[in-house]
Amino acid sequence: MKLEAKHISKRMGGEQIIRDVSLSLGENELVCLLGVSGIGKSTLFNVISGVLQADEGRVTLNGEDITGHAGRVSYMQQKDLLQQHLTVLDNVALPLFIRGVPRKKARVEALDHFADFGLAGTEKKYPSQLSGGMRQRAALLRTYLFSHDVALLDEPFSALDAITKSAMHRWYLALMERISMSTLFITHDIDEAILLSDRIYIMTGPPGVITSEIAVDRPRPRGPDFLVSDTFIKHKREILKLLSL
Repeated sequence: MKLEAKHISKRMGGEQIIRDVSLSLGENELVCLLGVSGIGKSTLFNVISGVLQADEGRVTLNGEDITGHAGRVSYMQQKDLLQQHLTVLDNVALPLFIRGVPRKKARVEALDHFADFGLAGTEKKYPSQLSGGMRQRAALLRTYLFSHDVALLDEPFSALDAITKSAMHRWYLALMERISMSTLFITHDIDEAILLSDRIYIMTGPPGVITSEIAVDRPRPRGPDFLVSDTFIKHKREILKLLSL
């Protein structure tokens, strides 16, 4: 497995937020952590990314213990966090700047990926000049440049309207066919989880615990017809029951 979280528990302010959570992410997999808002999903991601220290458990990347070590996996939070005073190109190249890559070389390397991420022609613009979907593409490219191995995405499409979100889903699935990166993402959108994921972990609580794992038995990318297929409906009914919704 590329990434494993084993028996993670975390208390904050005297309250148990997550308890004995284990999950894994394989090579080139898209795996979803699905649960209602406030159940502890983001806390788990903060532990996996090293932003928070676990009270119990450990995190491994390619077999190496990275528990509590920030900067080993890419982490894109709910907000895109683009710097308004920087061009899109310099926003995207930030991870390379931080690693000490000379600015000219970093910009060239970042620019090489703009077409793949649907950002061609935006390099000299500023974030305020981009649509919500384009801002998310820029944030995703920045995440990709931080680490080509593993990305943690915390509700990456939640701020988008329904039409833009649908377009971003199609784009993201197509993108994952072209680049090699394992992705673990958070959502509370059941349809999104089924459409994008190879596997889905169901988190319930509180405290947040993993209660089920579902394999989505259709290859990616999945088109619009998948949303009305028997497979999709079967998985949605199962998840609604598991979440007691």
